Amino acid sequence: MRTHNNLTVILVEPQGPLNIGSVCRAMMNFGFKDLRLVNPCKEYKSEQARKMALSAQHMLVDARLFDSLGEALADCHVAFGTTRRFGKYRKNFLTPEPAGKSIADLDVAIQCALVLGREDNGLNADELALCQHFVTIPTDDAFPSMNLSHALAILLYETSKAMKNRITKPVSTRTPATIESIEQMYSHMKKALCDIEFLDPQNPDHLLRTFRQILGRSNLVDRDVRIIRGLMSKIEWVNSQRLIK
Repeated sequence: MRTHNNLTVILVEPQGPLNIGSVCRAMMNFGFKDLRLVNPCKEYKSEQARKMALSAQHMLVDARLFDSLGEALADCHVAFGTTRRFGKYRKNFLTPEPAGKSIADLDVAIQCALVLGREDNGLNADELALCQHFVTIPTDDAFPSMNLSHALAILLYETSKAMKNRITKPVSTRTPATIESIEQMYSHMKKALCDIEFLDPQNPDHLLRTFRQILGRSNLVDRDVRIIRGLMSKIEWVNSQRLIK
């Protein structure tokens, strides 16, 4: 069976073992194998889950566990978060087909994550802030909520279909920085810009979300991250000299 090794599926706090088992089955249907679970329910490897997984039971055993989405995304370069929250700071939503094409168009050296949230509340604002792209599945307004594994199956189908039509391209020399290093950069930026009172210390994320939008479209590489962090360090140093005087 052909497998797609550069796409990771991450479930954040999945609440039902049946859903987790069904997710494993859907992933195996379309040739994806890297499953990561953030604080799953205790019964995620129960008999119920195994029955739903069928021949994909091994994925329950192999699934990696994490305490937070940030940890689960640490080695990834780009994340697509699923949501129905059309907030002020989230624009340019992708539907399944263009999302699948966007994932398929990524360089094979780029580790991509498809992130799905809780069955009842989805991903929260802080978790969505870790994602560079947002995916939504249009449904009927009378009953908009979809089953977790059904939603994933739609997204994986579109991604797998696009990957089969993908034209092999030379490996890019501009592999994006990992999400872990980018989040460290944002933490550094928040501290430096709060120190000079550019950000409101009571609500620094309000303006920082705009920086996330601007820089999130730039496909930052490690050198870019180092330059921005160097700028933040210089801001901190200049501010410290000002305070001494």
